Amino acid sequence: MSVPADISLVPDIQPAGSVLSVRGVETYYGAVRALKGVDLDVNEGEIVTLIGANGAGKSTLMMTIFGSPRARNGSIVYRGTEITQMRAHDIAELGIAQSPEGRRIFGRMTVYENLQMGTIVNRGVYFNEDLERVCSIFPRVRERLQQRAGTLSGGEQQMVAIARALMSRPKLLLLDEPSLGLAPLVVKQIFEVIRDINQRDGMTVFLVEQNAFHALRLAHRGYVLVNGEITLSGTGKELLANPAVRAAYLEGGAH
Repeated sequence: MSVPADISLVPDIQPAGSVLSVRGVETYYGAVRALKGVDLDVNEGEIVTLIGANGAGKSTLMMTIFGSPRARNGSIVYRGTEITQMRAHDIAELGIAQSPEGRRIFGRMTVYENLQMGTIVNRGVYFNEDLERVCSIFPRVRERLQQRAGTLSGGEQQMVAIARALMSRPKLLLLDEPSLGLAPLVVKQIFEVIRDINQRDGMTVFLVEQNAFHALRLAHRGYVLVNGEITLSGTGKELLANPAVRAAYLEGGAH
């Protein structure tokens, strides 16, 4: 499969120590087992993506890592600390930030106030410095600081959601469906930002995406989730070339 010349595949990297280790995780909604013994790893400095169809359990895994809902069985370890049963705000204080599916920004608050909310875990100590940083990453955010977040376009709201997560100075950034519902040009911009913060800042990223083509081009490694179970794993390049992945997730969508 050819790759457009304007976006290059990321290079393969060697693991530099585990940041996140998920082992045997089972999550339930009532009597329904949504995750069925999930195992995966995210290593220092990587972009790791989890792809799968709607309803596969991708967002459930992301939310389980962040403590809501909590895993009924299995373990989640972040930098050597067991976080499986920790509360979400305690997990955030360890250096994990999440940009959730559907953005979930505070629509009645200004963009500036949304970004302030991202600094709760570090008490706003670095607010001015970090505000300048996220505004340099997302110039459109700078233009909209005094605007109510609910009046922004979908792409602008996604930028605010990612910027808010970055305001906490995370060591691990969880991104849940950042391309959902966005125009192709905005999707390209969002993925370029993810690549840049990984390459320039060394940010470790765990990315949940339904847009498998873009996600696998971006990721160093990936996993495929089907009905709550990991069925395949490999480098982004390997999964892009895998006939089963191409048939299920890429045919007709590689653009």
